[in-house]
Amino acid sequence: MAATCPIDFDVTSLRESVRAVYTRVAADPTGDFHFHRGLDYAVEQLGYERAELDALPRVATERFAGVGNPLAMSALAAGQTVLDHACGAGMDLLLAARRVGNGGRAIGVDMTSAMRERAEHAAALAGLSERVRILPGLLEELPLESSSVDVVISNGVLNLSPDKRQALREIFRVLRPGGRLLLADVVVRRELKLQVRQSPELWAACIGGALPEPELLELAHAAGLRDGRVEARFQSFAGSRAEGTVSADLELGAVNFSAEKPLN
Repeated sequence: MAATCPIDFDVTSLRESVRAVYTRVAADPTGDFHFHRGLDYAVEQLGYERAELDALPRVATERFAGVGNPLAMSALAAGQTVLDHACGAGMDLLLAARRVGNGGRAIGVDMTSAMRERAEHAAALAGLSERVRILPGLLEELPLESSSVDVVISNGVLNLSPDKRQALREIFRVLRPGGRLLLADVVVRRELKLQVRQSPELWAACIGGALPEPELLELAHAAGLRDGRVEARFQSFAGSRAEGTVSADLELGAVNFSAEKPLN
């Protein structure tokens, strides 16, 4: 199971590789990467509404590198508190902030300082700084109080975690009873070979840490989340460099996945 990285894996090196990749995306999203980026990709391959994205600052939409469309799974309610789990440059974060309205809050957590800076700038340009808060932090150590958010959104980042069990436990911890996880992430047909999972470069490219779809459901349930279900599937890597990195029979793709924290 790819719930954790290989035993001899250098987690510090992994995180530095991830930071380096997304620092490059923050600096120049038109560079050479394994994965797709940008507004056109979000609209044409993931089903985002073009008009809604056109209304956001380009500093956020140009640097979008998600793999699915978590906000398509459930309408956010006015006044809710939403956590964007590794928010990047903030495209999903700003969409959430607009949907929860003046009485709501949108919190972004990201470990890459360059991405946090872009997200803060985008929030200011969008006139949303008063309801957006951006914090440094790791997926496995979220800097939020327990039972403090109504919805967690996550787009293409769980695969980057070296300890997915802990990352999902943290999501469970910060959700209020009855709260929802709206997650998009990379999946494969079966577990990747060890040589792929041992490559920090391929982990940073959202490939090396990808889970088989049944394991995503199993880990979410083990963390305490219930009613986990796949709601949509995406060919997020079609035409990308990543497509040629793994064999075709592994079916590298992505899913929209939702789950809930029980009321009790």
